[in-house]
Amino acid sequence: MKEKKNTAILLIHCVDRPGILAEVTEFINQHRGNIVYLDQYVNREEGVFFMRVEWELDRFQIPKEKVKEYFETLIAVRFEMDFRLYFSDVKPRMAIFVSKMSHCLYDLLARYAAGEWEVEIPLIISNHPDMRQVAECFGIEYYEFPITKENKAEQEARELELLKKYNVTFCVLARYMQVLSADFIQHYPHRIINIHHSFLPAFVGSKPYHAAYERGVKLIGATSHYVTCDLDAGPIIDQDVTYISHKDTVDELVKKGRDLEKIVLSHAVEKHIERKILTYKNRTVVFQ
Repeated sequence: MKEKKNTAILLIHCVDRPGILAEVTEFINQHRGNIVYLDQYVNREEGVFFMRVEWELDRFQIPKEKVKEYFETLIAVRFEMDFRLYFSDVKPRMAIFVSKMSHCLYDLLARYAAGEWEVEIPLIISNHPDMRQVAECFGIEYYEFPITKENKAEQEARELELLKKYNVTFCVLARYMQVLSADFIQHYPHRIINIHHSFLPAFVGSKPYHAAYERGVKLIGATSHYVTCDLDAGPIIDQDVTYISHKDTVDELVKKGRDLEKIVLSHAVEKHIERKILTYKNRTVVFQ
């Protein structure tokens, strides 16, 4: 179990200029905050500064409810910053969407049950009944919404009502085999994480491992990304590959691919929970 911390986290991006790092750290230091994490990156081609900083609040002199207001007034306005502020004692609330494949779901729930993540999972949503028993084993509410072309809008509206009821802050598609509508996505911009069963942008489609097998490839991969209205084209969070050979059958490719999917999806979810991802245009900055 990770040690619980009482910290504040700032994610920042703005046009790069001298003095940003010094001003942000001085704001924290002069109010007796102890910095426990700091990472920054400058995209020199576009002249954009990115930063993540985390500091302890135990002796911090600005009341928690005033931190955002103070930072915006004293620092953010002057540097024209886009920023997000989080507190470590406020756990993200994650909804899992799943269809009939269980491998990613089991991996997410195992990590959750083991206490690896500071997150709440109040519910699982599916378009099939198959994973209900898994949800019950972990003591999580399970809701089934069968979806057809005729009822898609109505069912998604019901799902959104449920997510609001449970105060869900982000969603994870654990091999959920439905394409979300643009209306649904706009309720959770850059807060829906998907796992794609190939190394994007190659071998897209419903049978990527079969396509890879036919091409005689020597590696396969998996890609986790935020969902946007452009199918499988959202900001990429994490990717990985594994090597294969001419001896591997389609079944062996599928098995290796599913192992990758679990790992890549969990890495992406972990980074999101830890507030270590900044999205800019259609890319991500993922802090270590």
